[in-house]
Amino acid sequence: MKKILAALVFTTLVIACGKKQGNMVVKGQIKGLKKGTLYLQKMNDTVLVTVDSIQLFGDDSFLLSDNVESPVMYYLTFDGNKQQKKLMFFGEKGEITINDNVEEFGFKPVISGSKNQELIDKFNEINQQFKLKRLDFIAKDIEARAQKDEAVIDSLEKEYKKLVRRRYLFTTNFAVANPDSEAAPYIALSELFDANIYLLDTINNSLTEKIKASEYGKKLQKFINEVKTSETTTEAAE
Repeated sequence: MKKILAALVFTTLVIACGKKQGNMVVKGQIKGLKKGTLYLQKMNDTVLVTVDSIQLFGDDSFLLSDNVESPVMYYLTFDGNKQQKKLMFFGEKGEITINDNVEEFGFKPVISGSKNQELIDKFNEINQQFKLKRLDFIAKDIEARAQKDEAVIDSLEKEYKKLVRRRYLFTTNFAVANPDSEAAPYIALSELFDANIYLLDTINNSLTEKIKASEYGKKLQKFINEVKTSETTTEAAE
Protein backbone atom coordinates (compact mmCIF):
# COMPACT_ATOMS: atom_id res chain seq x y z
CA MET A 1 0.00 0.00 0.00
CA LYS A 2 2.83 2.38 0.90
CA LYS A 3 4.51 1.62 -2.43
CA ILE A 4 1.29 2.44 -4.30
CA LEU A 5 0.88 5.74 -2.42
CA ALA A 6 4.53 6.61 -3.06
CA ALA A 7 4.08 5.89 -6.75
CA LEU A 8 0.99 8.08 -6.91
CA VAL A 9 2.78 10.95 -5.18
CA PHE A 10 5.74 10.58 -7.53
CA THR A 11 3.45 10.54 -10.58
CA THR A 12 1.67 13.67 -9.36
CA LEU A 13 5.00 15.43 -8.85
CA VAL A 14 6.19 14.45 -12.32
CA ILE A 15 2.99 15.78 -13.88
CA ALA A 16 3.21 19.03 -11.90
CA CYS A 17 6.88 19.53 -12.76
CA GLY A 18 6.29 18.71 -16.41
CA LYS A 19 3.42 21.14 -16.73
CA LYS A 20 4.39 23.93 -19.10
CA GLN A 21 4.09 27.35 -17.53
CA GLY A 22 2.72 30.30 -19.49
CA ASN A 23 3.98 33.88 -19.47
CA MET A 24 1.40 34.75 -16.79
CA VAL A 25 1.59 32.99 -13.44
CA VAL A 26 -1.32 33.36 -11.02
CA LYS A 27 -0.69 32.19 -7.49
CA GLY A 28 -2.11 32.74 -4.03
CA GLN A 29 -4.47 31.34 -1.44
CA ILE A 30 -8.23 30.83 -1.23
CA LYS A 31 -8.81 30.30 2.48
CA GLY A 32 -11.27 27.52 3.19
CA LEU A 33 -10.92 25.87 -0.21
CA LYS A 34 -8.94 22.82 0.84
CA LYS A 35 -10.57 20.27 -1.43
CA GLY A 36 -11.80 20.68 -4.99
CA THR A 37 -10.74 22.07 -8.34
CA LEU A 38 -9.89 25.72 -8.92
CA TYR A 39 -10.29 26.96 -12.49
CA LEU A 40 -8.61 29.79 -14.39
CA GLN A 41 -10.94 30.99 -17.15
CA LYS A 42 -11.34 33.72 -19.76
CA MET A 43 -13.78 34.69 -22.49
CA ASN A 44 -13.28 33.27 -25.98
CA ASP A 45 -15.68 35.31 -28.12
CA THR A 46 -18.83 34.89 -26.02
CA VAL A 47 -17.89 31.59 -24.34
CA LEU A 48 -16.13 31.25 -21.00
CA VAL A 49 -13.32 28.69 -21.42
CA THR A 50 -10.99 27.06 -18.90
CA VAL A 51 -7.31 27.66 -19.65
CA ASP A 52 -5.86 25.99 -16.54
CA SER A 53 -6.98 24.23 -13.36
CA ILE A 54 -5.57 22.73 -10.19
CA GLN A 55 -6.91 20.11 -7.79
CA LEU A 56 -6.56 21.00 -4.12
CA PHE A 57 -6.20 18.35 -1.44
CA GLY A 58 -5.78 19.75 2.07
CA ASP A 59 -3.93 22.86 0.87
CA ASP A 60 -5.68 26.08 -0.11
CA SER A 61 -2.68 27.53 -1.97
CA PHE A 62 -2.66 27.44 -5.76
CA LEU A 63 -0.59 28.15 -8.86
CA LEU A 64 -2.12 28.54 -12.32
CA SER A 65 -0.85 29.97 -15.60
CA ASP A 66 -1.70 30.97 -19.15
CA ASN A 67 -0.05 32.58 -22.17
CA VAL A 68 -1.25 36.16 -22.45
CA GLU A 69 -1.03 37.76 -25.88
CA SER A 70 -2.99 40.84 -24.85
CA PRO A 71 -4.06 41.73 -21.28
CA VAL A 72 -7.69 40.73 -20.72
CA MET A 73 -10.10 39.98 -17.91
CA TYR A 74 -9.74 36.53 -16.31
CA TYR A 75 -11.92 34.61 -13.88
CA LEU A 76 -11.24 32.25 -10.98
CA THR A 77 -13.95 29.81 -9.91
CA PHE A 78 -14.17 26.38 -8.34
CA ASP A 79 -16.28 23.23 -8.57
CA GLY A 80 -19.04 22.83 -6.05
CA ASN A 81 -19.59 26.59 -6.19
CA LYS A 82 -23.39 26.44 -6.10
CA GLN A 83 -23.81 30.21 -6.21
CA GLN A 84 -21.54 30.42 -9.27
CA LYS A 85 -19.38 33.10 -7.66
CA LYS A 86 -16.52 34.30 -9.85
CA LEU A 87 -13.42 36.25 -8.94
CA MET A 88 -12.54 38.65 -11.76
CA PHE A 89 -9.08 40.11 -12.36
CA PHE A 90 -7.13 41.72 -15.17
CA GLY A 91 -4.58 39.22 -16.44
CA GLU A 92 -1.27 40.23 -18.01
CA LYS A 93 2.29 38.96 -18.40
CA GLY A 94 4.19 38.37 -15.17
CA GLU A 95 3.36 37.05 -11.72
CA ILE A 96 0.00 37.91 -10.18
CA THR A 97 -0.88 37.11 -6.57
CA ILE A 98 -4.50 36.66 -5.48
CA ASN A 99 -5.63 36.05 -1.91
CA ASP A 100 -9.29 35.52 -0.98
CA ASN A 101 -11.60 33.24 1.02
CA VAL A 102 -14.43 30.87 0.13
CA GLU A 103 -17.12 32.63 2.19
CA GLU A 104 -16.72 36.00 0.43
CA PHE A 105 -15.22 34.69 -2.80
CA GLY A 106 -14.75 37.45 -5.35
CA PHE A 107 -16.13 40.18 -3.07
CA LYS A 108 -12.92 41.73 -1.73
CA PRO A 109 -9.91 39.80 -3.08
CA VAL A 110 -6.42 41.15 -2.52
CA ILE A 111 -4.71 41.26 -5.92
CA SER A 112 -1.18 42.40 -6.75
CA GLY A 113 1.14 42.18 -9.74
CA SER A 114 -1.27 43.49 -12.41
CA LYS A 115 -0.96 47.17 -13.37
CA ASN A 116 -4.28 47.04 -15.21
CA GLN A 117 -5.97 45.59 -12.13
CA GLU A 118 -4.57 48.44 -10.02
CA LEU A 119 -6.29 50.91 -12.36
CA ILE A 120 -9.53 48.93 -12.31
CA ASP A 121 -9.44 48.97 -8.49
CA LYS A 122 -8.96 52.76 -8.45
CA PHE A 123 -11.81 53.18 -10.90
CA ASN A 124 -14.10 50.89 -8.90
CA GLU A 125 -13.50 52.82 -5.67
CA ILE A 126 -15.25 55.88 -7.11
CA ASN A 127 -17.63 54.01 -9.40
CA GLN A 128 -18.97 52.16 -6.37
CA GLN A 129 -20.10 55.49 -4.93
CA PHE A 130 -22.15 56.11 -8.07
CA LYS A 131 -23.70 52.65 -7.74
CA LEU A 132 -24.69 53.30 -4.12
CA LYS A 133 -26.25 56.65 -5.06
CA ARG A 134 -28.16 54.91 -7.85
CA LEU A 135 -29.58 52.40 -5.37
CA ASP A 136 -30.57 55.29 -3.11
CA PHE A 137 -32.41 56.94 -6.02
CA ILE A 138 -34.24 53.69 -6.80
CA ALA A 139 -35.37 53.33 -3.17
CA LYS A 140 -36.63 56.92 -3.06
CA ASP A 141 -38.37 56.52 -6.43
CA ILE A 142 -40.20 53.39 -5.27
CA GLU A 143 -41.38 55.20 -2.16
CA ALA A 144 -42.49 58.28 -4.14
CA ARG A 145 -44.42 56.15 -6.64
CA ALA A 146 -46.09 54.24 -3.83
CA GLN A 147 -47.28 57.57 -2.44
CA LYS A 148 -48.08 58.85 -5.97
CA ASP A 149 -46.08 62.00 -5.30
CA GLU A 150 -45.56 63.30 -8.85
CA ALA A 151 -43.50 66.31 -7.75
CA VAL A 152 -40.96 64.12 -5.98
CA ILE A 153 -40.93 61.64 -8.87
CA ASP A 154 -40.13 64.41 -11.38
CA SER A 155 -37.45 65.85 -9.11
CA LEU A 156 -35.83 62.44 -8.65
CA GLU A 157 -35.81 61.80 -12.41
CA LYS A 158 -34.01 65.10 -13.05
CA GLU A 159 -31.46 64.45 -10.30
CA TYR A 160 -30.93 60.89 -11.51
CA LYS A 161 -30.17 62.11 -15.05
CA LYS A 162 -27.56 64.46 -13.58
CA LEU A 163 -26.02 61.54 -11.67
CA VAL A 164 -25.82 59.47 -14.87
CA ARG A 165 -24.12 62.34 -16.71
CA ARG A 166 -21.59 62.76 -13.89
CA ARG A 167 -20.82 59.03 -13.97
CA TYR A 168 -20.36 59.11 -17.75
CA LEU A 169 -18.01 62.10 -17.52
CA PHE A 170 -16.02 60.57 -14.66
CA THR A 171 -15.65 57.31 -16.58
CA THR A 172 -14.60 59.10 -19.77
CA ASN A 173 -12.06 61.29 -17.98
CA PHE A 174 -10.62 58.31 -16.10
CA ALA A 175 -10.11 56.34 -19.32
CA VAL A 176 -8.64 59.35 -21.17
CA ALA A 177 -6.20 59.89 -18.29
CA ASN A 178 -4.88 56.34 -18.77
CA PRO A 179 -4.43 56.01 -22.57
CA ASP A 180 -1.54 53.54 -22.30
CA SER A 181 -3.49 50.95 -20.33
CA GLU A 182 -5.68 48.13 -21.63
CA ALA A 183 -8.00 48.99 -18.75
CA ALA A 184 -9.07 52.16 -20.61
CA PRO A 185 -10.88 50.48 -23.55
CA TYR A 186 -12.19 47.79 -21.20
CA ILE A 187 -13.79 50.43 -18.98
CA ALA A 188 -15.26 52.13 -22.06
CA LEU A 189 -16.80 48.86 -23.27
CA SER A 190 -18.13 47.73 -19.90
CA GLU A 191 -19.33 51.08 -18.52
CA LEU A 192 -20.17 53.30 -21.52
CA PHE A 193 -21.82 50.88 -23.96
CA ASP A 194 -25.07 52.86 -23.68
CA ALA A 195 -23.48 56.32 -23.62
CA ASN A 196 -23.27 58.94 -26.36
CA ILE A 197 -20.95 57.81 -29.14
CA TYR A 198 -19.01 61.08 -28.67
CA LEU A 199 -17.70 59.85 -25.31
CA LEU A 200 -16.56 56.53 -26.77
CA ASP A 201 -14.86 58.37 -29.64
CA THR A 202 -13.12 60.66 -27.15
CA ILE A 203 -11.65 57.67 -25.32
CA ASN A 204 -10.75 55.83 -28.50
CA ASN A 205 -8.94 58.84 -29.97
CA SER A 206 -6.88 59.25 -26.79
CA LEU A 207 -5.53 55.68 -26.81
CA THR A 208 -1.92 54.97 -27.76
CA GLU A 209 -1.28 52.89 -30.87
CA LYS A 210 -0.21 49.99 -28.64
CA ILE A 211 -3.54 49.99 -26.79
CA LYS A 212 -5.54 50.43 -30.00
CA ALA A 213 -3.89 47.22 -31.24
CA SER A 214 -4.76 45.32 -28.02
CA GLU A 215 -7.74 42.98 -27.78
CA TYR A 216 -9.96 45.47 -25.98
CA GLY A 217 -8.69 48.31 -28.17
CA LYS A 218 -9.82 46.43 -31.28
CA LYS A 219 -13.17 45.56 -29.67
CA LEU A 220 -13.76 49.20 -28.79
CA GLN A 221 -13.10 50.31 -32.37
CA LYS A 222 -15.40 47.57 -33.68
CA PHE A 223 -18.15 48.57 -31.27
CA ILE A 224 -17.87 52.25 -32.25
CA ASN A 225 -18.05 51.32 -35.94
CA GLU A 226 -21.17 49.23 -35.32
CA VAL A 227 -22.89 52.00 -33.37
CA LYS A 228 -22.13 54.58 -36.07
CA THR A 229 -23.37 52.24 -38.80
CA SER A 230 -26.55 51.61 -36.85
CA GLU A 231 -27.13 55.32 -36.28
CA THR A 232 -26.54 56.08 -39.98
CA THR A 233 -28.99 53.37 -41.01
CA THR A 234 -31.61 54.68 -38.57
CA GLU A 235 -31.21 58.26 -39.82
CA ALA A 236 -31.51 57.13 -43.44
CA ALA A 237 -34.68 55.20 -42.65
CA GLU A 238 -36.23 58.27 -41.06
